[in-house]
Amino acid sequence: MQRSYTAQHCEHSTTRGFDEVVRAFEAALGSVEAGELRHIVASAHSAADFEERVRAHEGSSGFMRFLTVDHGAWMSRYGSNTGSRMYTIGNPLIAKTMLKHSAAAGLNVPVRVLIYADEESGTTRLSYDLPSSLMSVLQSDEVTAAAKLLDAKLIALATEATGAEL
Repeated sequence: MQRSYTAQHCEHSTTRGFDEVVRAFEAALGSVEAGELRHIVASAHSAADFEERVRAHEGSSGFMRFLTVDHGAWMSRYGSNTGSRMYTIGNPLIAKTMLKHSAAAGLNVPVRVLIYADEESGTTRLSYDLPSSLMSVLQSDEVTAAAKLLDAKLIALATEATGAEL
């Protein structure tokens, strides 16, 4: 099966420096990058215990980092000095609101965010594909409704980190 759909790409553009945006963004996130989620899953005794342990790793935004890829670091080997970091962020408790309606929603949660310096414009950009637009391929009202709540949280985080609306 193959389906086409339209994704909505969002960018928050700011005159704040790359490092400042990265600091603000990361400060609003918890982290399970060191494998904590595997430990939480293995050691939780019940759904309530799992939720409590996950909440202990949430940042003020309600999100946590699963992965950080510093494209700027490795691109420096090729002469680029442009900051660029891709993050995989999410929260199993948010993902659950979609996955309970369709396991296929797991393709797009957690979400990816890119923060990069746009040298041409002198701005820093925080970009992502709007989760509800990615989930539209599933044609599920329940998944879409849950994804719209995720949209709002992601937009709030991006606005906080950049100081810029869409």
